[in-house]
Amino acid sequence: MSKPPVLLTRRIPSAAFARLDAACDVDLHDGASPLPPDELKRRLKGKKALICLLTDKIDGAVVDAGLPDLQIVSNVAVGYDNVDVPAVKSRGVVFTNTPDVLTEATAELTWALILSLARRVTEGDRLIRRGEWRGWALDFMLGMELRGKQLGIIGRGRIGRAVAAKAPAFGMTAVFAKHDMSLDELIVRSDVVSIHTPATPETRHMFDRRTLARMKRSALLVNTARGSIVDEEALVWALNEHLIAGAALDVFEKEPSVHPGLLPLENVVLVPHLGSATRETRTAMADLAVRNVIAVLSGNPPLTPV
Repeated sequence: MSKPPVLLTRRIPSAAFARLDAACDVDLHDGASPLPPDELKRRLKGKKALICLLTDKIDGAVVDAGLPDLQIVSNVAVGYDNVDVPAVKSRGVVFTNTPDVLTEATAELTWALILSLARRVTEGDRLIRRGEWRGWALDFMLGMELRGKQLGIIGRGRIGRAVAAKAPAFGMTAVFAKHDMSLDELIVRSDVVSIHTPATPETRHMFDRRTLARMKRSALLVNTARGSIVDEEALVWALNEHLIAGAALDVFEKEPSVHPGLLPLENVVLVPHLGSATRETRTAMADLAVRNVIAVLSGNPPLTPV
């Protein structure tokens, strides 16, 4: 009996690939760049399943190219702003993501960014590499101590709660917008604001000039959610006007491009979308995406449907 054909848009960890290859006939795009839209549509014809990444844009036209054979689109990510979910589901195609498995990894990176900003770690690293360190001094590169400060979290999902759970270890009080206080009150009162809300039309540019201007002058902004939530041009303005003390971004509006105004700023930490980038997590994400495909193509319910 022939195995069902599946399109895989990028190489995944070997353990997950082996599971997929044993159950399916895999058409793998092994290139470094995403499949161009026309090639994606062409290769999707006749496939039973599509396993895609957040760099792949999946809309109704893409799904139509896979019909009537396509049964499932499995996204190797917890977020799915790269996929037109209503378009997928309206065509009778199952859509799945990979929740839970990347929660702790993203929470850990969030704290790495908070600590790096508060104690100016990456700034100090750059200074030494430039050969500009002149020795210890009492008032040199003073940062902010976290103990006794308020951590304001926007988004009370799995990752937001995991970030909050680690706050007591650093002596911080974690509060959630809309749960513990209003969004406006959180923005005004928090010493660190950490974003963990999905990208939606409502959250696009949530952090614009008006919002950033209401933050404490000593506050730090961290975004490990989605780039569209922060207006990067407004952020550059706020930093240059010293309206906030610093920012750390793991995600960007036009990835992999970064607003050029952010690049020269020393009080900014820029990370190339590493939230889930541990060997354990990326393997677990790919494996869950594969198991969703195998379940659906075997006539069983998906494990993590959206």
